[in-house]
Amino acid sequence: MNAYTLLPFIVLIAAMFLMTRSAKKKQQQAADMRNQMQPGSGVRTIGGMYATVKEVNEDTVLLDAAPGVDLLFAKNSIGAVLSDDEYNRIVHGIEHDLKSDTGIVPDDASSLTETDETDGSADAAAASDDKIDLGKKDAAEAGADDQPKKTDGDSDAK
Repeated sequence: MNAYTLLPFIVLIAAMFLMTRSAKKKQQQAADMRNQMQPGSGVRTIGGMYATVKEVNEDTVLLDAAPGVDLLFAKNSIGAVLSDDEYNRIVHGIEHDLKSDTGIVPDDASSLTETDETDGSADAAAASDDKIDLGKKDAAEAGADDQPKKTDGDSDAK
């Protein structure tokens, strides 16, 4: 056998090894995340339901979805364990201000424009004097090309 005939098989085996290795690493990270669950932490299930962990067992988790509503889920059905800030932001709509020294972005653009009355009228007059070139010809330049342009449907033969 030639070394060149074995090369595709070696590359294929190496690719399969790398894919299974990354899949095992992801499974291990998910298992570690599920083992870190504690009563009181917020979670999101793989179905997209947000709840609070009430009790953690060997293979199951008891979740508190609403007051008086307890649900029993398999540990594998937990998609993510959320931080307290993220859980409160998603479920209760409570924003925790982590960066209080940053500026607040306004909901509308009215605060971004200047509302000074004296400067506003001067700016409007100056803007009307300036010409903006939009690529169109002036009336004097348009007179030079009085002949109509031919299109695909026009012909000189009649």
